[in-house]
Order: sequence, then C-alpha cells, then structure tokens
Amino acid sequence: MGCGTVEFDVKGWLRSLRVEADLYSADELIDAFIAEMECGLAEQGAGSLAMIPSYVGAKHGIPRGRPVAVIDAGGTNLRSCLALFDAAGSLELSHFTKQPMLGTRGELSAAAFFSGLADSIESLMAGVDAIGFCFSFPAVITPACDGRLLHWTKEIEAPEVEGQCVGAGLLQALAERGHDGKQVAVLNDTAAALLAGKAQGEAFGASSYVGFILGTGTNSAYVEQNRNIGKLPELEASGSQVINVESGAFSRFERGALDLKLDRECANPGTYSFEKIISGVYMGPLALELYKAACGEGLFSERGTATIMQMENLTTIHIDNLRANDGRDTGLLETDAFTDADRDFMRTVFTAVVNRAALLTAVNISAAVIKSGAGQDAAAPVCVNIDGSTYYKTTGMAQTVQTHLAQILEPRGLHIRCIHVADAPIVGAAIAALTMG
Repeated sequence: MGCGTVEFDVKGWLRSLRVEADLYSADELIDAFIAEMECGLAEQGAGSLAMIPSYVGAKHGIPRGRPVAVIDAGGTNLRSCLALFDAAGSLELSHFTKQPMLGTRGELSAAAFFSGLADSIESLMAGVDAIGFCFSFPAVITPACDGRLLHWTKEIEAPEVEGQCVGAGLLQALAERGHDGKQVAVLNDTAAALLAGKAQGEAFGASSYVGFILGTGTNSAYVEQNRNIGKLPELEASGSQVINVESGAFSRFERGALDLKLDRECANPGTYSFEKIISGVYMGPLALELYKAACGEGLFSERGTATIMQMENLTTIHIDNLRANDGRDTGLLETDAFTDADRDFMRTVFTAVVNRAALLTAVNISAAVIKSGAGQDAAAPVCVNIDGSTYYKTTGMAQTVQTHLAQILEPRGLHIRCIHVADAPIVGAAIAALTMG
C-alpha cells in the first residue's frame, strides 16, 4: 500500500504494534502460562490466574435413568429444564423454560431473587433429588459445591445476593415451598463445558477433559490432581477435580501500544489482559484502534479517514463479515464512505488480529492439555470441548487454532480430540448434579 510516493510496509507496521502472530513464541507462552497455573494452585491470589477449584471430579461415570433439574443462569437469560441420561447413555432434555435473567428488569431483593430461581424449577421437583446450577458470574466454589457470589457483572441488579451462597439460597426457597432434602451443585460455565464433554469422551476412551470458551469473553478449565493444589492441603491427595483457570486474566505476555491503550480506556482497566486480545467483545474495538492509528499514516482515503475518525465503535461481527466478504451485514464498512482499497486494508489488519488471537487460543488450550498430564496415548486422547460463538463464527478462527494445536502438541506426543456439545452449560450442570458427592 502506498503512503505518498513511498510503499508503506503494512506488515512491519503491524509488527511494531505486536499484532503479528509470528512475534509470539508458542513454547515460551506455554511455559509462562503453566508457570502462572502452578503459581495459582500453590497460593490463593498469587500470579495472574485464579485457578479456582470446583470440588467436582471428572472420573465418575454418568448415572443413567436418574432425572435432575438444571438451571443455567447467564447474563441475558435464565434457562431451566429436566435432564436424564437414558439406558443407552443419550441425554434427554425436557420441560425447557427460558426467561430474562433475574435482576435484568429492575432491582430485586435477595428473597425475590431466590424465589425467582425456585419458580423456574418448582414444577420439576417431583421425583428429583438433585439440581445442577450453571452460574456464570464471579463466585468462589465451596467444598459443598455451592457458589458464593463475589459480585455481579453484566448489569444484574440484586445487590443483597452478593456475598451469599446461591445454591443455599435456592434450596431454602424450595424448602419453604415444601421441597426439602434436595442437593445442588453450582459450577461456572467453563467447568460445565468441560463436564459436558464426558458423555462423548467416555465413548472414545478420553484420558482427561478440557473445557474452553471463546465467545464474548474467554476461559478454560481442566482436571488437576489434588496433590498439586498446594493452597488446599486438606484435600485427599489421591483425588482430582476440575479447575476453573480464569484464563482470560493471564498477563505474562507482551502487548502492543494499542493493546495497552484499549485496556486503559475500557471499563475494567488493568484486568483480564488475555481476554482483551482474543475475545469477541474486544477484537472489533481493537481493529478500530488500529484503523484510527492507520489514518495518521495516511493509509485510508480522505473520506475513509474522516469516517473512521468519527466512529465510536466497531463490532467484531461487522468487521469479520467484511473480511468474509459473503454478503452478511457489515454496517458502515460496505458503504461509499470507503474505497475498495480501504476495505482491503481493513481485511488485512483484521486478519492479523484474528491470527494472533488464534495462536493465543491454541496456547491456552495446549497449556491446559499439558498441565493435565494426560493424552500420551493416541487411543486415549484428551477430550477438549470448545464452546463460544467467536471460536466457531469468526472467519478462519477454528481452522487456524486447529493448525496451531497440531504444531504445538504433536511434537510433544500429546493427543486430543476437539468436540462441540450443544447446550454445554446445561449438559455440564446436569452431569455435575449426577456425580456430586
């Protein structure tokens, strides 16, 4: 691309901003990732990764013929259903309900919040003694498989619930309606994604499990031996459990100037550095930062420059649709505000953003696989359940991640099988309820 009469080195410019994937060493990043994982396992609050124990194992087989109620509480919706693994091992989901997440339509008291949870599954309680509860908010999981809410995110308005155990609050609300003696297993969505892989993983002899989500945000979970969880010395050393890595917070890697600028100007500066590089909510805004910087280099047409400098946001969906060039909605990007050369430059830059995110995604998954200590036998691979719209819908993302995974894991003699389970939060929560205790 020309800049005046001098050919502008776009790749060199992207390298100067650390956007090019080839600047990053997968081996060095994996070593740093595993070091942070070990640090988080050894001491609470040490390092950038929280390494939150779930107190849920992944060794037990899935009981069949026993129904459980399931709640999936996310940022937008509250879903519930009845789940049953039949005699053949197939999962049957029935009595689905969906409503706006509690606290999204005005502030609720704690009593009203837990009453609303009880409302969502009360009709399922006959013949059910266990509840799986996927709770997609920051929570400390207790040894009793409850979740103590640290704080709300995603604009939920139920301040009295903060600091409370959400499972205990649900059970109390049910008991007040005559449904006592129930058990509940609370887990986050990434741990649920891991457990959701068990049904398929058991069928092909998986040696361990990893759950990975790349959507609006990102996170991973894997199975760790209790003897390696130094911050919980009271655990039975011979056991194992699912660890919620909180991998979006990984920080031991070098970011570019515009990565740091985006971080400073977002709602939660200084946190979740890794997530701000690879997840769906950030890749579009990062591309816009790059385009605005490119305007200063004269890399857009005059009208394109004026339009870019006036833009306040750019969604990952719009810029990815432009890159795919398949007729999907691109917002302003396909209008006459931009020339074809402008659009070609946009595609080149966003391709670099996606390729870097794909490499870092593969690093995250690989670190979990390596830390699990499993997968050495091709006949018993690690089952990696991958969930999230950014992974599956971003053009070329899944294919590029898989290429990197092969390049990273095959030389190490490690074997994985990547799967996708529909309704993973519900499936995983059902398995947690069935195998708790």
